[in-house]
Amino acid sequence: MNTNKNEKFSATTQMQDGACTVFLNGELDLSVAPDFRQVMEPLVGDGNLDLIINLKDLKYIDSTGIGILLSILKVRHGMNAQFYVREVPDQIQKLFEMTGISKFFASQENSQ
Repeated sequence: MNTNKNEKFSATTQMQDGACTVFLNGELDLSVAPDFRQVMEPLVGDGNLDLIINLKDLKYIDSTGIGILLSILKVRHGMNAQFYVREVPDQIQKLFEMTGISKFFASQENSQ
């Protein structure tokens, strides 16, 4: 497990069975976007790995964080590589629905 941590945000990666799960904790906003990008950059381009983002412990996400998730989705789709967003907290799911992006993540919630 690798962890990238600052006071209000952390991203922990866990490799298992050809998949990489990234657990996000805290608040994903403009101020921590470079930290999140640094964690994700080497993972996004690896088409041999299924990439899973777990939002269970994410308390807040702003438009910058949503933009990063969408850019990851676009890159992974272009590579025909798997990308899942799992365990989305209710308040973040509401935001995804309001912004119209829930349709890109909803069907992936329980996929394995």
